[in-house]
Amino acid sequence: MRVSVLNPDGSPAMPTKPSRARRWLKTGRAKVVHNDLNLFCVQLICEPSGYEVQDIALGIDPGKMFTGVGVQTSRFTLFTAHLVLPFKAITKKMDGRRILRRARRGRRINRKVAFHLRAHRQKRFSNRRQGKLPPSIRANRQMELRVVKELIKLFPVSDIRYEIVKAKTEKGKGRGFSPVMVGQKFMLQWLEEMRPTVSQEGWQTSTLRQQLGLAKDKSDKSKQVPETHANDGIALAASHFMSYQSFQSRNERGHHWTGKVTVTKSVFRVISRPNLYRRQLHFENPVSGVKGNRKRKGGTITPFGFRSGDLVRAEKAGQSVLGWIGGYSEASKVVSVYDINWRRYGQFKASKVELLQRSANLCVSR
Repeated sequence: MRVSVLNPDGSPAMPTKPSRARRWLKTGRAKVVHNDLNLFCVQLICEPSGYEVQDIALGIDPGKMFTGVGVQTSRFTLFTAHLVLPFKAITKKMDGRRILRRARRGRRINRKVAFHLRAHRQKRFSNRRQGKLPPSIRANRQMELRVVKELIKLFPVSDIRYEIVKAKTEKGKGRGFSPVMVGQKFMLQWLEEMRPTVSQEGWQTSTLRQQLGLAKDKSDKSKQVPETHANDGIALAASHFMSYQSFQSRNERGHHWTGKVTVTKSVFRVISRPNLYRRQLHFENPVSGVKGNRKRKGGTITPFGFRSGDLVRAEKAGQSVLGWIGGYSEASKVVSVYDINWRRYGQFKASKVELLQRSANLCVSR
């Protein structure tokens, strides 16, 4: 395993061994610095012996619900991650918003008058072709982009490898589309602005993953283990150092692997996004026993000093949990604490909750 290192000016340097990082901290040559991915990182206080860096590749295996990320050099695996994308949460919110909007329009229109006299808002422009990304897909791509930006701050990444999806049409079924295909061009443009980016197809990733001896678990893609998606990220990053090339000699022809990559143990993180609710006037449906008949809804700031997405340690009945703030009840003086998959542990007294880290709009679990 390797520890990320920053130069005195904040630029990323080549990672080092944990023992060397501990020696730097002990002798006062470095200090521990915080980052939004909760990775152990040190920053040099004195001037380094040099600023030379080796090639470091970052591989991204995008998906609809989950994404795999890997950071690799020719000799070491530096980082792997399993991203839980916000696709379902955004889709659910957009469906709810559409239903409420249609209900409001239905109440506004008087159908007893002639059609041309009704309160229809005339269209101002054609909204059918604007080159926009759907909100759910945009949220997925932006979360991947956010993680990439954080990794570039920690490692001197020289190259990005991104897997593109090409869904094949099945005979008689008409299946030739995947939501993962949406936004690929946008994502490649965004990545190209940060580092040189190369796209790669899925079969190439699969071939290299098998050559490296990395396992692939296809039984349940929601498992938060490296075998589901992170290993594909490593294989994508390794394609910067290895390739399957053709050769032809006097007596034979064929293909062979060129280059060499060593896959090692590395830090593995599960990363998701807090499911925040924007402040609304009240819930859609009335509730009996509540003043005004409707409860308040949404908001990210609590009256107890916490914000939605803050990492906290909460205690109840002698048991302690580590989670993220997701809501509160002012009357009961309790806050709701959620896990990495945004499932609620329960409600805890605000006095029994300890703030560990302010919200960075990323939930990172080991």
